[in-house]
Amino acid sequence: MSVAEAAEAPGIKPETPSDLLNGHIGITPEMAIRLSAASDTTAESRMNQQAQYDLWQAEQRMSKLGVRKLFPAPVDAVILNF
Repeated sequence: MSVAEAAEAPGIKPETPSDLLNGHIGITPEMAIRLSAASDTTAESRMNQQAQYDLWQAEQRMSKLGVRKLFPAPVDAVILNF
């Protein structure tokens, strides 16, 4: 299947499939509906995939966020987890 064919079925621009696959753009709700209508998937599964990818990306940046615990763990909780 060519890129043009992949874009034609859901009615998107020819460059959009490449942008999606390369992570340059995300799947919006409208895009999820378009993709599900053109294939045997659901819009919900497409949105779940996007959410999982977004969460993974955020987790990769976690060390740079400078987050600290608001409340330290109680001493007995630390002992129980030891």
